[in-house]
Amino acid sequence: MRDLTSANTMRERAAENRLKLWVLLNANRWRLTGATAAGIFVTLLLWGHLGSPSIRAVMASTDWVEMTFQALIGALITGTTLVVSINQLVLSQEIGPLGGQRERMDRAMDFYQNTDDLLEFPSPANPALFLKELIDATSDRAQVFEARVADTDDDDLRSHVEEYVDDLLENASVASDGLEDAGFGSYDVMKAALNYNYDRKMYDLRWLLDHYEESLTARQRDAGVETLEALAMYGPSREYIKTLYFQWSLVKLSQGILYLAVVALVVAGGVLMFVDTTTVTGTILGIDALLWVVVSAYTICLLPFLLFVSYILRLATVAKRTSAMGPLVLRGD
Repeated sequence: MRDLTSANTMRERAAENRLKLWVLLNANRWRLTGATAAGIFVTLLLWGHLGSPSIRAVMASTDWVEMTFQALIGALITGTTLVVSINQLVLSQEIGPLGGQRERMDRAMDFYQNTDDLLEFPSPANPALFLKELIDATSDRAQVFEARVADTDDDDLRSHVEEYVDDLLENASVASDGLEDAGFGSYDVMKAALNYNYDRKMYDLRWLLDHYEESLTARQRDAGVETLEALAMYGPSREYIKTLYFQWSLVKLSQGILYLAVVALVVAGGVLMFVDTTTVTGTILGIDALLWVVVSAYTICLLPFLLFVSYILRLATVAKRTSAMGPLVLRGD
């Protein structure tokens, strides 16, 4: 008998290590940046303390610290310019003539009219509630499909439909609960939306309708097709919300990098202009205070890049797992 069940969350369905998936998706991006920076800081501090020669001897005989921070200043300025370019790319999608904006509005309203017909009431304006209502609509239609198949004489058909609907309802409940209190702009909306594996549900339902074509009555088939239509409506809706989330995240990333870049430039410039072997003396926790200063400054200068990495890791992972729309399953469930 064909198995029509799957895990209810993306983490459970993923073949990847759970810790890795948590780092890629669920961890707070700023905290991940801070943890990565702390790891780099501790590694360099211990390396500099245990290595030979000492940092004072190196700075007295070479200009490697000056060259390093000069290179960092150039990289920070270049990176900040690229961030502005990213912002322009995001904003360029919102800039256009009046006719183009009217066309976008007309297309959006056409789609919302379709979702209004599906939901039988005006679609919610809140993105999380919008997706939640679509998921609930698939649950309602699936239950109607199950109820109409309940009186069939085909035991295999009835058993398969019950298994399919039970799995859909369980998965829908998990995703719907996650969306209920989720605020747009955070990853919570995308996390809950990704938990609902509508693509697998579409494929399984299409298989049911095809495999039991001769056993289904017209009324039962209509109920199955209506469930399929509701699932199909969720696909582009999730992709649209994903696009808005990507734009929102890129803007937040750009703002964060700009803030950190200013701090990093001040720190890098300060090291170049004011720090040498005579500036700082003594030890802190048994480690040369000069090493603390240089390693701290270097780590601060890396923060814009580390924030960029943390955001792109999440966006790339989401894009990877949602690269196909419709009943095409790219991952093993």
